[in-house]
This record gives sequence, C-alpha cells and structure tokens, in this order.
Amino acid sequence: MHRFLVSGAVIAAALWIAPANAEESLRAVSFIPKNHPVMVQANAWVKTINGTLAGKLKINFVGGPEVIGRYQQQNALRTAVVDMTLSTVADFQDQIPEVSTFTLSRISPAEERKSGFYDLMVASFEKVNARYIGRLQYGDFYMYTKSKPASLADLKGLKMRTGSLYDKFMRALGMVPVTINAPETYTALEGGTVDGLAWPVFGMRKLGWTRQGKYVIDLPFYGTSNVVALMNLDRWKKLPPDVRKTMIDTTAAFEPKMVKYFQDEQQKEWKELDKVVTRVKFSEAENKKYLDTGYEVEWEAIAKRVSPEMLARLRKVSGN
Repeated sequence: MHRFLVSGAVIAAALWIAPANAEESLRAVSFIPKNHPVMVQANAWVKTINGTLAGKLKINFVGGPEVIGRYQQQNALRTAVVDMTLSTVADFQDQIPEVSTFTLSRISPAEERKSGFYDLMVASFEKVNARYIGRLQYGDFYMYTKSKPASLADLKGLKMRTGSLYDKFMRALGMVPVTINAPETYTALEGGTVDGLAWPVFGMRKLGWTRQGKYVIDLPFYGTSNVVALMNLDRWKKLPPDVRKTMIDTTAAFEPKMVKYFQDEQQKEWKELDKVVTRVKFSEAENKKYLDTGYEVEWEAIAKRVSPEMLARLRKVSGN
C-alpha cells in the first residue's frame, strides 16, 4: 500500500509538471473595433502568428474599445490587465515623444528593421513596460469635411474629429480638434458636433461617414500610418526564447505582405470613394504649405521633448 501511495505521488508530480509545456495564451484588444476595415491585417497577423506557433502560443483577440476603452488600454497593457494591444502609437506620444516618428517615417517597415528604427522603438516602448512587435497597418491619411473648402482659410474654425494623431496638425491649420471614439463618429458628424474628420480611406464608405464627409482634401499625409502590435514587457520576457524569436521573425516576414495588401486595397477603395466624395485641392503654394505643416508640427513637438542627439537619430533612422 505504501509503495502504491508513493507511486501515486510520483505520477501526480509528473502530471503537475506537464502544463509547463502547454500552449501560452495571450489576451489582446484593439484601439478600434475588431471588425473595422483598418484592422483587416491585424486580424490576419493574429491568424498568422497563431498558425505558425500552434501548440506553443495563441493570441486571443477578444475585441476593441467595447472590451476596454481605447484610452484605458495603455495602462491595461502596462499593468498586464491585457497581454497585448493592437494600438495606434499616437496614444503613447505624451509618454514617449519619439514614437510620433512612426507616422513621419519615409521608409518601409522592412527598411526600418535595417536602419535602426525598429530597435530604437523597441527600447522606447520599454519605458511603458511594453514590447514593440511590429507594424499592422499602412496607408495614407486624409482630411474629410462636410462643406467644400476652397482654400486653407476655409479650414479655420472647423471642428474636426480626432484621435490624438492629428491634433497638432489640425490646430496649426486653425481647426478645432475634438476627441471622439471611432464608433461615435457618425453620430458626431450627423449631429454637428464635428464638421469633419481625419482618417485613412478604409472604413469611410463602409461606416457611412461619407454621407456627411462628402469632401476630401486630396493631399495624403502620414503614409506609413501608426498601428502596431505591442505586448506587456513582463509577459514577453516570460515567453520561451524560441517563441519570442518566431514571433518576431514571422512578423518581419508578414509586414511586406501587409504593406502590399493596403496599397492594393487603397487603389480599389478610391474607385468606390470617388463615386461618393469630391476631391479638392488648393493652390500649389497652399498645397505645399498644408503638407509641410503636417510634418513640421510633429518634428517641432518631438524636438521640444528629446535631446538634439536623439532628434538627429530619429530623423536618420526614419529616412528623413
């Protein structure tokens, strides 16, 4: 009987140890709804990672701001309430000024991994206990308005829906940025809370926003976008080294496909958008001023908060 009890204890111990090799489970949320067109490649990335690391790791993409509010997600990531966020880096710019460089980059994600940009951003996000994994979205941003602007002067005083990314640009143009979560944007446009918004081409038509924002300033900006995959740094460090390496390598291989997808889809979407919106531009001089302003205000803001050495490094590694 004594031997049986000992054997049973040994078996129990063996069974207790077994879960150490079990599949890691990560809970992820996104800054906008999971099914939004902007998140198409984020969903594809999750599927790719889960397929590549099947049996070792699984990302459970549980939803967007309906699960945890967009502006609560940064702290939720830092404190490991969630393991991962599919975020816009604009929501971190107050804490990490250099991450604004994501939208100012002039090179591809693949080039960023070679130039030193990627490694610099990995180090930067460690300040908020996060691990930068890679980019999940690519494409131009535009300003959409309810009334037709004939010149830059017509933009002054317009109330524009924003989400952190465009605040400084809008203010420099004399606009009034109004922070509104994406799901409430249509109501805000319809009710007159805002006179327009800034957004990529994806989602404008599908979400019905073009019923109100019928004019688009045809001067694209911030083409590299700023949606990224982030992971709680403590949780990241606990993953087995081979799993971490596979996640990074798989993401690096995924990014060029993601860029190609958005470039192709943007061309297709414009064919449909042109049926429901009117493109507008200004004079040649005002067009240049408009675009220059979008980049200058961001570089000026970064320059006020980082050392001259860091500013020079940021410009170099981002192709500016």
